[in-house]
Amino acid sequence: MSKKVNLFWFRRDLRLEDNVGFYKALSGKFPVLPVFIFDTEILDRLPKDDARVTFIFETVQELRTKLQNNDSSIAKYQGKPVEVFKQIISDFEVQNVITNRDYEPYALKRDTEIEELLSEKDIGFYTFKDQVIFEKDEVVKDDGDPYVVYTPYSKKWLEKFKASKHAKTHDTSEKLKNLYPHSRLPNLTLGDLGFKKSAIEVAPYDISEKTIEHYQNIRNFPANPEGTSHISPHLRFGTVSIRSLVKKAIEAKNNTYLKELVWREFFMQILWHFPETVDKAFKPKYDRMEWRNNEEEFEAWKEGKTGYPFVDAGMRQLNETGYMHNRVRMIVASFLCKHLLIDWRWGEAYFAEKLLDYEQSSNVGNWQWAAGSGVDAAPYFRIFNPTTQIEKFDKEQEYITSWIPEIDTKKYPDPIVNHKDARERCLERYKSALNN
Repeated sequence: MSKKVNLFWFRRDLRLEDNVGFYKALSGKFPVLPVFIFDTEILDRLPKDDARVTFIFETVQELRTKLQNNDSSIAKYQGKPVEVFKQIISDFEVQNVITNRDYEPYALKRDTEIEELLSEKDIGFYTFKDQVIFEKDEVVKDDGDPYVVYTPYSKKWLEKFKASKHAKTHDTSEKLKNLYPHSRLPNLTLGDLGFKKSAIEVAPYDISEKTIEHYQNIRNFPANPEGTSHISPHLRFGTVSIRSLVKKAIEAKNNTYLKELVWREFFMQILWHFPETVDKAFKPKYDRMEWRNNEEEFEAWKEGKTGYPFVDAGMRQLNETGYMHNRVRMIVASFLCKHLLIDWRWGEAYFAEKLLDYEQSSNVGNWQWAAGSGVDAAPYFRIFNPTTQIEKFDKEQEYITSWIPEIDTKKYPDPIVNHKDARERCLERYKSALNN
């Protein structure tokens, strides 16, 4: 095929509007061929009805329809990205590959391989910042060291944001005429990928003015359906632009909502600076911890059968919907690490398997926070009492009863540990590990 093209590689940015890399690609001098790769390095580890794969597939299909309305399409491939690119550059006269940056260790390794392959063929590889306002080392201390405590990081983040134009949006609508004019591009069905449609769906998000305006007053109460925006999976896969969310938070004058977005970037830059924390404690002495790792208790935790209603309701919500309220996430994580003395990595891996909004940086960061081993973590002696948390955040037990219909019957299990005994055991085990 003789027609020269620039290739835009969709990844964690599944939208046409306000997509920085897509905008830059469309601004170039060659027609743009949109591509999505179903990466078998990731897919091969997932269950065949994984809800995230269904969501990604359906979202890519929606992109395909929109692009076809502009006399183009999206080329869909399956395989290891480096092998897929070998095929693409043999089928098309690719001049440049444009994509948005990703910061997780696997993504960095993958992109290095792609860049090396393309450079051998004299093909340009250009990446842009899209999924965050500030990336990598853009927000650091005055001496250049990374922040490892959230509050000073957030202050610097907000100062830098006020002094910059980092929320500028990118209107692609006028540039769609620069798409590669072709509708018969490689296509795949969900079945072709070896997957089937999941029964779990990603909920639509609500970032109305009302939700953001009252966020700080209702966000801690899991029974309140209006207490959260359900934006996290959409941020994870880029069906919404971070710049649009920051803009809405600022317009609503809601610093609480804005600071939650900043937390996400804090954990992203931590993982970028400290990639070893994926499976090692940020504070190395915490890796001396002797976990009990009782597999029967781990199964009870996973199934929501610990006898602690707040914990069990959260785990059942996760298993059934792929979602868990943020307040409840803290409670179930603390319970696993502190009450059961099960390694935080076990919990992190289970959340990675189940959460629709799974994002490695936030998941690792929050699990290490719960275990006491991470940056800006809760001290090891801070142990949530899962019973008194009910009194604070689900007093009428609306949330609990919605997930545990047998709560007041003999079918509901007795607690698998005694809170007081578990707390003392936890403190003893942590002190022993940290004082050696």
